[in-house]
Amino acid sequence: MNPPIPFIRTPDARFASLPGFAWIPRWIDDLPSLGGLRMAVIDEGPRDAPVTWLCLHGNPAWSYLYRRMIAVFLAAGHRVVAPDMPGFGRSDKPLHDAQHTFSWHRAVLLELVERMDLQRVNLVVQDWGGLLGLTLPMDSPQRWRGLLVMNTVLAGGDAPLPEGFVQWRAMCRDKPDFAISRLFARGNPHLSEAECAAYDAPFPSAEYRAATRRFPEMVPGSPDDDGAAVSRCAAAFWSDAWQGRSLMAVGARDPVFSPAVMAALATRIRGCPAPWPIEEGGHFVQEHGERIAARALEVLG
Repeated sequence: MNPPIPFIRTPDARFASLPGFAWIPRWIDDLPSLGGLRMAVIDEGPRDAPVTWLCLHGNPAWSYLYRRMIAVFLAAGHRVVAPDMPGFGRSDKPLHDAQHTFSWHRAVLLELVERMDLQRVNLVVQDWGGLLGLTLPMDSPQRWRGLLVMNTVLAGGDAPLPEGFVQWRAMCRDKPDFAISRLFARGNPHLSEAECAAYDAPFPSAEYRAATRRFPEMVPGSPDDDGAAVSRCAAAFWSDAWQGRSLMAVGARDPVFSPAVMAALATRIRGCPAPWPIEEGGHFVQEHGERIAARALEVLG
């Protein structure tokens, strides 16, 4: 048993009346790596569904980001599992920045997949959902059947990080308590004020934001960084061993992971077709998720 992890818990009242997101989370607190933390997981749809969509968010988002896609997948009779990573959303938030490491978050996700015994899984990833999530299937290939990959990257420390990400990391260092709602409003002008505010909900004050401070620094930039070696192994898996179907949807206006970065990633995934550009989409392309989910059902469902 790992020692308890000091944490803070966002009050439930912060999540009242979220627009377009009425699902109630399932609480999981018995994963060995959680150290007593409580993790929120949206788990909807029949347990014996022909397909389970595992939707992994990034920084500074949470499972709310997938609301437009969850509804489409559920309408098809499928199961959807969308966790809030520790430090995000409704999940408990470690108090210390140093708790957040690539290896720890990967261990939590691997244990979650095992604990829920997920089968016939379509992996859905973006941002840190991809940096971490793309390293999962090689550990249990029999569980995974498809991949929907959006704006993200595999960082093995063997190539320079994208310039857009380097600039984002510098901004986070300079302004660690930046307004998350404002970030979403800038990149997604079609969102309502209430939808943008939903991204601030998990973080009432700076002490809740260890994850948003730490995640930009966690991206492996050199071969010996935490997560770099496992990411290189994952890159080899996707290139040489992946047997499932794939779809890549790209927010064409993403300043962090550009269409060129995504096209390069597509060439590293066996059988992945050319990226499908969402012309008005930015980094958080899930905010145009209804049509992405519909296309994913055609290609992967």
